[in-house]
Amino acid sequence: MLDIDYGTYPYVTSSSTAIGGVCTGLGIPPKQIGKTIGVVKAYTTRVGGGPFPTELLDDVGTHLQEVGREYGTTTGRRRRCGWLDLVVLKYSCLINGYDALNITKLDVLDQLREIKIAVAYKLDGKELAGFPADLEVLSRVTVEYVTLPGWKTSIENVTSMQELPKEARDYLAFIEDFLKVKIEWVGVGPGRESMISA
Repeated sequence: MLDIDYGTYPYVTSSSTAIGGVCTGLGIPPKQIGKTIGVVKAYTTRVGGGPFPTELLDDVGTHLQEVGREYGTTTGRRRRCGWLDLVVLKYSCLINGYDALNITKLDVLDQLREIKIAVAYKLDGKELAGFPADLEVLSRVTVEYVTLPGWKTSIENVTSMQELPKEARDYLAFIEDFLKVKIEWVGVGPGRESMISA
């Protein structure tokens, strides 16, 4: 959503962060792009201003910031955190044409009793067809959530998808089913060795 063309302008960066940036920024021909992988946190974050419908300004938001170490690398500024927003992610899938997803930081959700996922936006009681192009509309939407049970146990030492708690597998399955994109990798800890494959 920080892409200068497809993001929430003017709350964007100065470059193309979507798949097209590979061509314009690196000079790689489109036909040389093979598999496109979307790397997505298990919750939503944002740096800087702009509407953020699923933002959490409560203890859960603080938990995501602290456990997820959500601080800017250069500035040290806290990132804004919220529930996973599948409306945004569906838009991202449309723009980038992901072949697969890599879900990172699933372990940050370990201690939550329940986990919400945004599945739709409503404006004045009417569901929107998708992510709105108008920031004024985005700032006024209400979010429809699905609530799933948390797993309340550490997954940091898990080495396969089968070892994940059922609730964690259900969370991932819900994302896959909603987006119709396969999750091929899941991050269960901060280390490079903490990435498991499906």
